Amino acid sequence: MTPAFDVLIIGGGVTGAAIARELSQYKLSLALLEKEAELAFGVSKSNSGIIHPGTQNPADSLKGKLCVEGNRLVRQLAMELGVHFVEVGELIVIFHEQDRPALLRIKEEAEHLGVSGLELVDRTWLQTHEPLLNSDIVAALFAPTAGIISPYRFVYALSENAQRNGVEIYLEHKVTGIKKHSSGFLVRTENQVAFQTRYVINAAGLYADEIARLIGIQNIEIHPRKGEEYLLDKKQEHLTRHLIFPLPDKTSKGILIIKTSDGNPMIGPTAEPVESKEDLTTTEAGLNKILISAQKLLPTISKEDIIAYFAGVRPVSGNDFIIRHEAAVPGFMQVAGIQSPGLTAAPAIAKMVGKLLQEQGLKLKKKRIFHKQRQASPHLFNLPLAQANRLIHRNPAFGDIVCRCEMVSAQEIREAVQQGARTLDGIKFRTRAQAGRCHGGFCTTRIMKILAEELNLPLTEVTKRGPGSEIIMDCRGTKFCAPTSERDANEK
Repeated sequence: MTPAFDVLIIGGGVTGAAIARELSQYKLSLALLEKEAELAFGVSKSNSGIIHPGTQNPADSLKGKLCVEGNRLVRQLAMELGVHFVEVGELIVIFHEQDRPALLRIKEEAEHLGVSGLELVDRTWLQTHEPLLNSDIVAALFAPTAGIISPYRFVYALSENAQRNGVEIYLEHKVTGIKKHSSGFLVRTENQVAFQTRYVINAAGLYADEIARLIGIQNIEIHPRKGEEYLLDKKQEHLTRHLIFPLPDKTSKGILIIKTSDGNPMIGPTAEPVESKEDLTTTEAGLNKILISAQKLLPTISKEDIIAYFAGVRPVSGNDFIIRHEAAVPGFMQVAGIQSPGLTAAPAIAKMVGKLLQEQGLKLKKKRIFHKQRQASPHLFNLPLAQANRLIHRNPAFGDIVCRCEMVSAQEIREAVQQGARTLDGIKFRTRAQAGRCHGGFCTTRIMKILAEELNLPLTEVTKRGPGSEIIMDCRGTKFCAPTSERDANEK
């Protein structure tokens, strides 16, 4: 029997998860389809985790308006869903007095949008509050409402809460066909599953243009733009007190010094157009560009501080978000081109989508019981010692440390699996195990064993990020195996 829903959301990143959670408060049947093995494995996995205040977007843009509203909503959601959010503030710095008018224009536009607390600070203020910054910096725009959050754990919190409120989530369901009919849509997936739905929301990130074309919409184009970023050792956690931005240019906010909610600073990103949506390579040129720019802001940064290189691809489509109902295809909602500040704006985007659905005839009736609270998962790495000791006393499995770099226990890993982790990357994003300097060299085999036990799988079916990324190959019966006698001896 074909599953039938009122609303079907395509895409399990932060935008799709935020929409699912927002709509789950109403009396609706809802489904979310994601092509990857887990949520947040697309654009959201490479997000820097910055909750922007709204200082670097045109005052008449959707980006600007939804960023400011989203900044407010994220705080509320973080409290409701038990997600760690820290307001750290940002500084947009200048090296020359002739750039001061540009800072003032940014300030004026942001104030027009409703960003509060903005202040132009001088060299004396910077020496007091950011003593390691380059002494050539003459002034900065201080925006106190900027914050940091874990983008992955935000997605998982939104989706877990949405599920608790009735949303059905289908992983490894890549959409391959959409057909319009009189009462809605028939949506087909690569694994031969079909869904009936009255409304479709296209929140497919890098692939929003391809999803749109399935229903005949040709005017959405996603132009991938790659950003390389470099993670620093946690011992550099206190390099800065704020997020540090250079003066932005027309295409990018520039190379930043990024505080993260997990402690490790990051530097980056670049912003380079690429041909492939799958291009996640890092380059020597990108590293050099980032190091030079980061050291200009903070001369003490060293290449030796870097513990991980990675890249993400942003779904660029023009200069603004595309959020609209497609009049040519009644019931089809477009949520495309959601790049920075998409993480910040996601809760506001979700509310906007709800209003658009209502305008198109969907009745939004509040549920009598809506579970808006979610119990926070304990993480040893951000607990005070006394609190960690109490946790271990109640449950000794919290004292069984699997990942030494990031202080992650066996109990945290088991709870992550129980909450939905199915892969090594899913464990890493939820718990930080494997995210330290040794890159899982110490803990990976133990995590694999726990995954296999919890999911009742053979070790050969444990993957890094889904089918095709298996860690252990079962090569028995092939020419690549060791001789039978040697294999049998090893197995004994």
